[in-house]
Amino acid sequence: MSAKLHDDELDIDADLVRRLVAAQFPQWSGLPVEPVDSSGTSNAIFRLGDELAVRLPRVEWTRSGLDTELAWLPALAPRLPVAVPAPVAVGEPGDGYPWRWAVCRWCDGEIPAPGRAGVGVARDLARFLHALRAVDPTGAPRGSNRGAPLATRDRMRPAAEDLRDEFDVAAILSVWEAALAAPEWDRDPVWLHGDLLPANLLVEGDRLTGVLDFGCLTLGDPACDAMAAWTVFAGDARAVYREALGVDDAAWARSKGWALSFAVVALPYYRDRNPTICAAARHAIAEVLADG
Repeated sequence: MSAKLHDDELDIDADLVRRLVAAQFPQWSGLPVEPVDSSGTSNAIFRLGDELAVRLPRVEWTRSGLDTELAWLPALAPRLPVAVPAPVAVGEPGDGYPWRWAVCRWCDGEIPAPGRAGVGVARDLARFLHALRAVDPTGAPRGSNRGAPLATRDRMRPAAEDLRDEFDVAAILSVWEAALAAPEWDRDPVWLHGDLLPANLLVEGDRLTGVLDFGCLTLGDPACDAMAAWTVFAGDARAVYREALGVDDAAWARSKGWALSFAVVALPYYRDRNPTICAAARHAIAEVLADG
C-alpha cells in the first residue's frame, strides 16, 4: 500500500491498481504493477510496465489537480523541452475507488537532493519555464492558490510558530514582511508550474530530464516559480537560475516569500510523514534566512 500522508487518505495499493487496469484497460492487464516510492503528496503512483505510470488522487481535495493535468498536459507536453507525465488514458471510478485516475507516460530520471542540482539543471529549468510561458494562456486554469497574491498565504504566520524548536521565527517573519512589502507583479499573469520542489524534478547528471506534478498549474506572479531558487538550488546554481530566468529585485524578494509560504506550512504538517518534503522545506528556510 502507498504510505499515507493525510489523515483522510484512501487505502490504495497495487492490487487495487491491477484490478482497475484489468477492468478498464485490458490491453495493459498483463503488465507488472509496482508502487513507486514517491514523495508526492497529491497522488499515489504506481509503475505500469516499463513505459507507463498510474496516478490516483490520495484524498478528495487533490482531485482537482489531476483534472488540471488531464485537461492541459496533452497540449503542453509537445511544447515543453523536457518530459512531463502526459496522460495516455483516463480511468473512471471503480472497485471501490471513487474518483477519476490516470495512466501516464513514465518519466526517467532521479530526484535531486535539495541544494545539489547544478548550473546545468538551473539553466534547463529556466528554459522549461520560458517555454511554458510562451504557450498561449487562453482558457488557462485559475483555481490554484499559487496564482493568487502572496498576501493570501495567510497560514504562514501561525505555522511559523510551530518551528520555534528549529528556526528563528522572528527572522522568518522579517523576511516574510519584506516579501509582502516588495512591489507586486503589475503585468499580465504568466503560466506557473506552481510547485517547483526537488521532488517534482527529474535529473540525469547535471541536466533536467523531466518535470512532474502539474496540479498547481495556473496563471499568476512569476515569482512563485522563482521560488525554486530557494527550494531546489544553492550557490552558483541559484545565481545562474536567477539570471537565466530574468528575475528582478522585487520578484526576488517575493520569491523568498513564496519559498517560505511552502516551507513553513509544509514542515510541521509533514514532519512525521514525508522526509523528502521536509528536507526541501528545511533547505528552503535555511537558505532564505542565510541570504537575509
